[in-house]
Amino acid sequence: MKATFIEEPGIILMKDIPVPLIAESEVLIEVKASGICGTDIHIFRGEYLGGYPVIPGHEFAGVVAAVGSKVKRIKAGGRVAVEPNIACDNCPACLSNRQNFCDNWKGIGVTLPGGMAQYVAVPEKAVVDIGELPFEAGAFVEPLSCVLHGVQKTGFGLADRVLIIGCGPIGILLLKSILLEGASEITTVDKNSGRLELSRKSGAARAFSGLDELKGQEFDAVVDATGVPALMERTLAFARHGGRILLFGVPPSEAKISLDAFTIFRKGLTIHSSYTSVRNSIQAVRLLASGRIEVSSLVSHQLPLSRFREGIALIQDSAEGVRKVIMRPDQ
Repeated sequence: MKATFIEEPGIILMKDIPVPLIAESEVLIEVKASGICGTDIHIFRGEYLGGYPVIPGHEFAGVVAAVGSKVKRIKAGGRVAVEPNIACDNCPACLSNRQNFCDNWKGIGVTLPGGMAQYVAVPEKAVVDIGELPFEAGAFVEPLSCVLHGVQKTGFGLADRVLIIGCGPIGILLLKSILLEGASEITTVDKNSGRLELSRKSGAARAFSGLDELKGQEFDAVVDATGVPALMERTLAFARHGGRILLFGVPPSEAKISLDAFTIFRKGLTIHSSYTSVRNSIQAVRLLASGRIEVSSLVSHQLPLSRFREGIALIQDSAEGVRKVIMRPDQ
């Protein structure tokens, strides 16, 4: 089969390798759609978790090609997506229902072979049925599950006025999910005019190209969906007294931020962060299947696997019109 490897930071190679053999509790998936995530960019740059070489790709969907002898829930021929975080279920974190902080964590597409290949073997417990969802929508199950975890953890409320900084695919998923929680008004900020326009079409009441345009306005909740340290630092200024902040974007692993301690104290702010998800995949599938969250408008490019480097470059360059880039190993 064909597979794309990040050999080491900055180096991408396409290789012919054997189709993986599956263990008795594993499922072999023929990958139909695999999204490039910001985490993949960090791995490519050497800024995040992961060993090298690695087959990246943790946002993917496909068809079950084969199942192991002990697999009961998943059937060959099924249409599925994957929850890529593999927990041991036996460490103190797992036993406290914090599987996303598993002491023995492994990640498909991060420490294990991922979806930027024609086939991938994954544990049955990591597989979720997507029914008749298009494969491109199935590739959003993982990012949406992460968004839902962050939204539920932060506790957005009815009639909240919310500021979202960053309108990439994750920012738009946050916008759509927070609206479902009952927010009355969402303001978005992004320097990319195409993304701003998409945020308006997705339900944003107001959209601005820079934080300086907000002129001291304050919000019930402020969300950073960029992971840019300088923008994360500015969230405090736009939260009302007693407000909430969600730092959702993934910063480089060595990044540092400086937050004004007195402002946090004086305003009585609550600052949340959110790391991956905790079994939110079924929620994500249901919201996608019901149409409550629509994602087709987020897909700007679908490319064959051989053009993975081009897909990385499209996202890194933040060109107008670039949103989610989906790789198609079946093409």
